[in-house]
Parts: sequence; C-alpha cells; structure tokens
Amino acid sequence: MGERPATPDRQSLTSLASRAIGRKLIYMALLPNSTTDPDGSAVIRVLSYNIRSMRDDTAALARVISACDPDLVLIQEAPRFFRWRKKLARLARAANLVILTGGATAAGPAILCNLRATVERTEDVLLPLTPGRHRRGFATAVVRFAGARVGVLSCHLSLHKDERYEQGGMLLDRLAGLGVEHAIAGGDLNEGPVGRTFQSLATDLTDCWATAPWGAEHTWIRDEPHRRIDAIFATKGIEVLGCGVPVDHPGVAEADLRAATDHLPVLAALRIPAN
Repeated sequence: MGERPATPDRQSLTSLASRAIGRKLIYMALLPNSTTDPDGSAVIRVLSYNIRSMRDDTAALARVISACDPDLVLIQEAPRFFRWRKKLARLARAANLVILTGGATAAGPAILCNLRATVERTEDVLLPLTPGRHRRGFATAVVRFAGARVGVLSCHLSLHKDERYEQGGMLLDRLAGLGVEHAIAGGDLNEGPVGRTFQSLATDLTDCWATAPWGAEHTWIRDEPHRRIDAIFATKGIEVLGCGVPVDHPGVAEADLRAATDHLPVLAALRIPAN
C-alpha cells in the first residue's frame, strides 16, 4: 500500500484541507498523532465507518482506514453471513489492525484495534428484535492505552425513529454499565443532530464534531440533502482535539472515499485521562 506520509504533532499548521467534495469544510491543521503523555494520559485516534458489508471496493476501504492510522475503528455493517469472520479479518489485516470484537455476533457493529491497545474485556450485545425489522446490536469493549482506560461502543441505530430513540437510551445504559470513568461511542445513527435520539446522546455525552470540528462535516452525500448521520461521542472527561470527515488527510484520496462504501468516515483525535 506504499509508505504513509508523515503526520505532524498537534502544533503543526501544515497541510490544511482544501476541498470538501460538496460538504461544509473546517480549515484546520491535521489531527495529532497517537501518543502517550508523561502523566499517563493517551492521545488516540478513533475512526467510525459504515462499510456496507464490504460490498464495494475493499482495497479502497482498506486504504482509507490505513491512512487514518486509527487506534480504534468502530465499524457498522460488518459482514454478517457466509465466512464473515474471514472477510472482516482480511480487512483488518489490510489496514494493519486486528479484530477486537463484533460482526455477526453483534448484528453488524464491530470494533478493530491496533496493537497499542491492551484489551481487558469485550461483549457483543443484541438488542430487542422488532418483528419485520433488522436486528440491531452493540459491539463493546474495555481497553487500555498506557495509563488510560476507556470503554468503547460501536452502534448502528434503527431507521425507525421511535425504536431508534429506545436504542439510544440502551446505548447510554450500556456505556454506564461498562464500569469505566471514560468511554467512547460511535456509529451510524440514521439521523442528524436535530433528531431526538442524536440530541439525547449529545446531552449526556460530548458530540465530538460539535466540540472540535475538523475536516468535513457530512457523512452521507449520496443524495440531497447532505447530512451528518454518523458521529463519535465521548464522556465529559475526554478532551476532543478534533473530529470530522478526513477529507485531504494525508493518504486519503477522494476517489477512495467515494469507492469504499456509501458513507464517509468520521475520524477523531481524543485525549483520554490517565486512571
């Protein structure tokens, strides 16, 4: 896949994003690299990405993920049927990551990670099934980065607003039940920031894009209006250093973003305090 361009620290003001492939763009420096601070806190990169069951250009998909250099990838619509584990493992390997949890066992959400993460535990959760609708679930984990301990949840909420709102409440309950001070949730919410479920999550958690917007905003641009229906949230003690669609991030080609899947990814840099 070639050598990845070097990325600067958080003081760098080079390589500003210059175009938004049709979406609102925030002109900011590149996100900071992942690092561990002397006090034991950790800066990590988290990517949330709906990969449409890997039905599109999987090579482009792997290139986008790899170029973002994430510590954690919160996947939605991971493969769920025949040889799904092998397909997801192939993607993880191509992006220099490993499978942490999820996939078919969580009805689609999954979590990938790099070898920097120390895994404490994982759990896949199936949500109540409404007859005639898609099964939904959460992929969850508790991991450590140096002295920082963090809970992680990947989700893909319902297309139906009442069911989606109930699932948003279950998401908050599940995060609280992880038994950690700091937690991150990300996924495809199937509604934008004005939606009732989105607003409920943003009340209890930090909406990372709204707090430190970076890159481009909208994650769904296949039809009008363009919308931000994918998001990353963090508990209040986590510092958001930047969050958005990684347009013009080094190594992320516009052609790959269009070919990889029907959603655009959300990339966040977060500082997790030491426990």
